[in-house]
Amino acid sequence: MTPEPDLFRFRHPVTVRFRDVDVAGHAHHAEALIYFEEARWAYWTEVAGKGAIEEIDYVIAECNVRWHARVLWPQVVSVGVRVVRVGRKHFEMEYEVRGQAGEKLSSGTTVQVMYDYEAGASKRLPDELKATLEAFDGPFA
Repeated sequence: MTPEPDLFRFRHPVTVRFRDVDVAGHAHHAEALIYFEEARWAYWTEVAGKGAIEEIDYVIAECNVRWHARVLWPQVVSVGVRVVRVGRKHFEMEYEVRGQAGEKLSSGTTVQVMYDYEAGASKRLPDELKATLEAFDGPFA
């Protein structure tokens, strides 16, 4: 069997913590979003070059998660994250969580809307950010 090609240039390791485990013996279903968030922050810091909390100028508008297999403790999972679509005011990210043996554990998407916290309103995606995202994960359709 040929392994699937890795579609993610950016991967971030996330430790499955004991506190993540529920009474069924695996990570609670809500933890997938936490794993996505940790990888998204690493991407935002390393790829977009925005490492300070006040440089987060987006809000999450939508998220989708699909669970493929149980996430067990203890292990370090590999979370792939990439930008797959960019609009005037938003961008969409795709995620894939793989276990230590390479098995797909969960996957999903989030939509981020650029946001001006002072004005309390959405804003246009800056051209330089779009260029940075396209240079790393693009081109986008």
